[in-house]
Amino acid sequence: MVRRARRMNRELAEVYPYAHPELDFRNPFELLVATVLSAQTTDLRVNQTTPALFAAYPTPEDMAAAVPERLEEIIRPTGFFRAKARSLMGLSAALRDDFGGEVPGRLADLVKLPGVGRKTANVVLGNAFGVPGITVDTHFGRLVRRWKWTEQEDPEKVEAEIAGIFPKNEWTMLSHRVVFHGRRICHSRKPACGACPIASLCPAYGEGETDPEKAKKLLKYEMGGYPGQRLSPPPDYPGSPAPPLGAG
Repeated sequence: MVRRARRMNRELAEVYPYAHPELDFRNPFELLVATVLSAQTTDLRVNQTTPALFAAYPTPEDMAAAVPERLEEIIRPTGFFRAKARSLMGLSAALRDDFGGEVPGRLADLVKLPGVGRKTANVVLGNAFGVPGITVDTHFGRLVRRWKWTEQEDPEKVEAEIAGIFPKNEWTMLSHRVVFHGRRICHSRKPACGACPIASLCPAYGEGETDPEKAKKLLKYEMGGYPGQRLSPPPDYPGSPAPPLGAG
């Protein structure tokens, strides 16, 4: 299993050399806020919402002092906006009061912030600070179970088991590759098995559409010729940027 898992990771690295966090951000604070907003919604919807949010509240000090109703209205498109607004104002106040207005680069500090759990902390550490971490979101969890890398359901147990399979320096990029594959090809209800570049290694091959032409029609984002989730993707992203809010 370990050999197969590592080979799958190597092949995914060839398919997605451009894998990256699909949230737009320019600094650790923006990534932290965007990741909190991404709960129960798409990264695309977050990316369409954050330009106005960061224009209004560019720093933790600004966001901590926000009028709640105005903040709620800006982040309304992401859903659960009242609870998210409370988390954002709470974590911003904690950053202002306890960390000098800076996002800390340690897991133990990040998980103390309101609305921040291990998943969010690992996203921020891996992508804003270069600290290796495994991000167990919905896509990652279902794929590693589908591939028989683990049988665990609890995200912390999944994280621990997968960490034991791969070297630490692979953790962050492994997370991106698996999530990319889950969003583009290995979908939850109807995976595009016939268009999957790692089908020969997959123990679940055949759960989805195996006809190559039919499978090709199931591909999403750049794999299917559609826009990605970021309005400002990295320079090496081979697809087209997502449209801003209200543009489609």
